[in-house]
Amino acid sequence: MSENVGLSTPRGSGTSGYVTKNLSHLKPRRAGEPYSRDREELKHRQRQPDKELLEHNRKREIEVKVFELRDKLEEDGKDEDEIDDECDAFRKKLQAEAKKAGGPTDARGLKSHQVHELAKAKIEESEKLRKAFGIREDYEEGSHWKRQEERMRDSLAPKTDGPS
Repeated sequence: MSENVGLSTPRGSGTSGYVTKNLSHLKPRRAGEPYSRDREELKHRQRQPDKELLEHNRKREIEVKVFELRDKLEEDGKDEDEIDDECDAFRKKLQAEAKKAGGPTDARGLKSHQVHELAKAKIEESEKLRKAFGIREDYEEGSHWKRQEERMRDSLAPKTDGPS
């Protein structure tokens, strides 16, 4: 043992006497203020979905359906050229349906790992609510309180009746 650290002898203590560091001690992340004072950083920003990823997932779903059709046709023993023709026609049909069905995304059918789809559905829902309540697009959250504060300041300010 070194310099009064740990037990002088492990006999009778139920331990080996081996000294380890405390792994449950959490160090503070930063020494500054716990919260940022930057107003822009505190504002809520909607998470934007990645359009390329959404497009990739849409194309992937189409290809999965085409592959299932191809597998079924191969099991039926059809000719390779006939299979290719049917798959191409089916792919074009699915792509046309996907372009027509560009409507709102239903968040109830999505899984928690489909983050971009959920973000898109949330934005669509927020936009629908904004329109339903008649909220302007340039509305800034908390602006009501700023106007109310200004009115209070104006009412408490000393009034002057003009030049004396």
